[in-house]
Amino acid sequence: MDVVFIENLVIETVIGIYGWERKIKQKVAFDIEMSTDIRPAAATDTIDEALDYKAVAKRIISFVENSDFQLVETMAERVAEIIIKEFGVKKVKLKLSKPAAVSGSDAVGVMIERGEAS
Repeated sequence: MDVVFIENLVIETVIGIYGWERKIKQKVAFDIEMSTDIRPAAATDTIDEALDYKAVAKRIISFVENSDFQLVETMAERVAEIIIKEFGVKKVKLKLSKPAAVSGSDAVGVMIERGEAS
């Protein structure tokens, strides 16, 4: 299986469990790997046969900007569900980072894999 990826997709949203976090927007960053067969797109050289990473990114941006989850775990699950259900991806690997959430670290977050085994 081939992989189409989106790296370091940074989005501002309400995320967190603390009162002060519920009042501001914070940055989250996504690294996403989507398993798909790229051969039909390569054979026709048309976007109609491809997994449109721009469409995926726009959908994720819209969803995340309008969300207000408390946990990165919940956000990661919902984004993975959207990618699988709406874009027909067989398997998704997703890393969701919350930069500067813990003093002394660049980022914290979760990494998940959802969908069919390859």
